[in-house]
Amino acid sequence: MSIIPTAASNTGSSAAATSSSAVDQTMIASNFTNFLQLLTTQLKNQNPLDPLDTNQFTQQLVQFAQVEQQMKSNDQLASLVAIEKTAQSTAALAFVGATVVVDGSTTQLADGQANWVFNVTKPAAATITIKDSTGQTAFSGNFSVSPGDQKFTWDGRGNDGTAWPSGNYTMVATGLDANNQSVAISTQVEATVDSVDLTQNPPLLSILGQNYTADKISKILRPGYSGSAS
Repeated sequence: MSIIPTAASNTGSSAAATSSSAVDQTMIASNFTNFLQLLTTQLKNQNPLDPLDTNQFTQQLVQFAQVEQQMKSNDQLASLVAIEKTAQSTAALAFVGATVVVDGSTTQLADGQANWVFNVTKPAAATITIKDSTGQTAFSGNFSVSPGDQKFTWDGRGNDGTAWPSGNYTMVATGLDANNQSVAISTQVEATVDSVDLTQNPPLLSILGQNYTADKISKILRPGYSGSAS
């Protein structure tokens, strides 16, 4: 094992809302057309000696024009939302199969290797304990850590050299500074994105059986990346 510093909805309600919006727009468009027809008819048949109030029907025409403009704006906004959703889905699909780093303390031991990343704000003496899914301690050790991100790779062997089986393992890390004061240590896990759920908004990435949104990913590792030595 080693520590290596690293570089720092509801579908139904949505459909109902869309349907209601379409009906509202159709009714507004119909009313707008009817208004223009009535206005034109009034202008054609007005009494030359007692014409319509110019200010009044001009204001009405402006108001209906504003409604028409708002309808067009709503259509454009709907298009922008659809484009944004497509972009989110495309971006999420690009994560599938990628090795990423997300907040967490539990990762998988596979092929004799399990990876974590933790961060400390100042030099410290860290005590690292790794436990299996039943809570049994698989490994423990003391290490000197530097400020910033620290990558920890466990080779799957206990303190006595016994190889532990593949599965989920949880890291518990505590630290003390030179004055014997506690130092907070945050932990992250390095794992592969297994799948993406595009039915959710935003899409959810499945990592080690847990769901994450793309903004929870702090780092993406290139294929074949190896920043550690067993």
